[in-house]
Amino acid sequence: MKAADPNAVIAAARSWLGTPYHDQASLRGVGCDCLGLARGVWREIVGPEPFPIPPYSRDWGETGPREVLAEGARRMMIEVEPAAADPGALVLFRMKPRAIAKHVGILTGPGTFLHAYERLGVIEEPLTSVWRRRIAFAFLFPQR
Repeated sequence: MKAADPNAVIAAARSWLGTPYHDQASLRGVGCDCLGLARGVWREIVGPEPFPIPPYSRDWGETGPREVLAEGARRMMIEVEPAAADPGALVLFRMKPRAIAKHVGILTGPGTFLHAYERLGVIEEPLTSVWRRRIAFAFLFPQR
């Protein structure tokens, strides 16, 4: 599997800037959550979604034996070491210690990322040390 052009991924992600936050939605300009943003970028870069996304909890402190989000990404994306993730990579954040990774962002530069955040919608912001240390997994979008 070959990786998609990171510049195309970043451009697609940035086209969602300003989209309001809406839990479990994925409509550019209308509403999305962090996973909905990633799904929308997938549709633009790769094509139709390969399987329906089941309902999921908003609980960032959720614990469990399985990294469901990472397992799903592994089925269709190219996994890379988080430390080696470059702009254009999808990153999964573990928001609380010992919790499963439940938040998604897309790296847009060496120190910036884009994500959908409750009350703020889709924003681009600095990848501060607080955010960087929460990255648990990283993936590249495949080429169409």
